[in-house]
Amino acid sequence: MSAESESANTESQAYLPDFCAAGTVFVVVLIAELVAFLLTLAAHETPGLFLVELARNSLFVQWLAILSCGVMCLFRSQLESAGKTRAFILSFLVLELLCLVLAEIAYQLAWFFPDFITIRDSHSGFILRTFAISSIVIALAMRYLYVSSEWRRSIVLEAQARISALQALIRPHFLFNSMNTIASLTRSDPRQAEEAVEDLSDLLRANLGGSGDRTTLKEELEVAAIYQRIEKLRLGDRLKVRWDVAELPMRALIPSLIIQPLLENAIYHGIELLPDGGEVTVTGGRDDGFLEMTIANPVAEGEKRATSGNKMALANIRQRFELAYGHRATVEVEDEPDSYAVRLRFPHDERAA
Repeated sequence: MSAESESANTESQAYLPDFCAAGTVFVVVLIAELVAFLLTLAAHETPGLFLVELARNSLFVQWLAILSCGVMCLFRSQLESAGKTRAFILSFLVLELLCLVLAEIAYQLAWFFPDFITIRDSHSGFILRTFAISSIVIALAMRYLYVSSEWRRSIVLEAQARISALQALIRPHFLFNSMNTIASLTRSDPRQAEEAVEDLSDLLRANLGGSGDRTTLKEELEVAAIYQRIEKLRLGDRLKVRWDVAELPMRALIPSLIIQPLLENAIYHGIELLPDGGEVTVTGGRDDGFLEMTIANPVAEGEKRATSGNKMALANIRQRFELAYGHRATVEVEDEPDSYAVRLRFPHDERAA
């Protein structure tokens, strides 16, 4: 896929919400009911029949709203492949055509069910009135989507800036200690020193590389394992890491640079402060379409762990989970006197083989 087509895809995805999602359908239904209420209020003439007229208008508008969501969901892939301007024009034309078709069906049904469906306008007048009202509603909705997309875009740009800041926040003491460790190994164990240089190079490449996309869980765990090996050279037997992630699907997608910063925090704020060191546990499993991961470490009692770096990493992860998964993902912290754990829960989204 070319860069131009990827850009168009991203723009249209940002412009149009996911009409296949239950939350979006629910919002559309609420807006449709508000429109039905306003139409009934504006045209209400017969005292005592307001609820009856509201029910009739709601039936028509809700069917239109639900079918519109269905059509937009059905043509989702075509709209996502278009740019922002095309997505607007195509969406407007498709929804307007659907409104006119349903208006024609409603007018024809009024001839067969005059006691239930009452249309006082002529055929042309009813179609024109439906066209005018639907054009205004659709145009306002598209304007709202445009403003909303610009707001989401600014949030994404802010998140990318935070990711870049997190990537640049490789602690100076880590690099300094790593280089000192490698320097000492060049004399005692040149082969291990060479491996350490390669690991450090891979880690820097992962931290300073692209940040805008998700990666597979396998690649994310590999980056964390590289970091563990480098820290193991410095801390020796004081550092133990137990990986219990066999149940996790390695092709599952996750925002990049999630596990390694949490492992870094566990070592820096936990293991390194303990005279005898300790064990970091990284566990994972599946739960009803979701993946769960926990990074836990022992802590020294009385140590202050809520440093600015730790808070920044957690805030960054929460924001990126919110952007990637909405409210379907959670980041929970369990802070006990002798232990500290971060629990991740996110949808299982797997990359095709």
